[in-house]
Amino acid sequence: MTNPRESASGATDAAGASRATVVLRDVARHYGAVHAVDGVSLQMHAGEMFGLIGHNGAGKSTLFRMMLGLVPASRGTIEIDGAAVGTAAFRAARGRIGYLPENLVLYDNLNGLETLRFFARLKGADAQDCPALLERFGLAHAAQRPVREYSKGMRQRLGFAQALLGAPRVLFLDEPSNGLDPLALRDVHAILREQKEAGVTIVITSHILSELQERVDRLALLANGRVQAMGTVDALRGRHKLPLQLRVRIVPGTLPVIRRRLESLPEVGLRGTGLEFRLDCPRETKMTLVGLLADCIDDLRIDEPTLEDVFFGAEPRHAVH
Repeated sequence: MTNPRESASGATDAAGASRATVVLRDVARHYGAVHAVDGVSLQMHAGEMFGLIGHNGAGKSTLFRMMLGLVPASRGTIEIDGAAVGTAAFRAARGRIGYLPENLVLYDNLNGLETLRFFARLKGADAQDCPALLERFGLAHAAQRPVREYSKGMRQRLGFAQALLGAPRVLFLDEPSNGLDPLALRDVHAILREQKEAGVTIVITSHILSELQERVDRLALLANGRVQAMGTVDALRGRHKLPLQLRVRIVPGTLPVIRRRLESLPEVGLRGTGLEFRLDCPRETKMTLVGLLADCIDDLRIDEPTLEDVFFGAEPRHAVH
């Protein structure tokens, strides 16, 4: 299922122009007979946002823990920013890694500033950067408030702030949208764009697939501990050959004409009532279809298949008769 222009490790020609900062080679983690991760090979590059998606139990969290050195691999090797996980060099490199876990545990009796200073000491980062990070994530006003008084969204923003301590070269973000309202999410994504532009590698998991498809450069689908598909969103859409969906508002009285003309395109499905219709068509048929119905359409919108369609299966669509 991989693109022939991708290497076995998953680096595309375009991505290959930048430095690989995360490299996994035939990585596996077995718990007895359970293969939580089973032969994963991937590369993530400087300045790239790479998405990991999959159902619960697919192996995402285990893979994250192995890349962070929290769980040893049963087989294979992992390198983060040039250091092999599990070596003395990796222990020294941990200061260049930022991590936001899915469920961040904080000390409720500490205030926001004390919390960041605590994490700075653990990471060997400069504690003088803490006030600026609180300001950057909109928490300066709550710097002296106990964390127990923080909302879920404020805790998540504090988690982002601690992940950026020490100007990391690699960021691991596990379900980073948890608890964030749309405004906070917009601000966080602006900060992540700045990190990408500065050459930081961002590895992200999320159950909100619509969010990932607009943000990531490449992604990998995990299932049963293995990589099932990998590449850019557009490449994966094309590879799975799912139909485009055209939403149209038709000119009154033209439905019989439309039905008659669509007889020449049996692969196109038509659904709807009144003047609002949806047409499902293969990508290669799009321009032919638009030309065929141009004089019958008042308005047109084209929707690409979503990540849910690509990876988790779309309901079959049938023509209206």
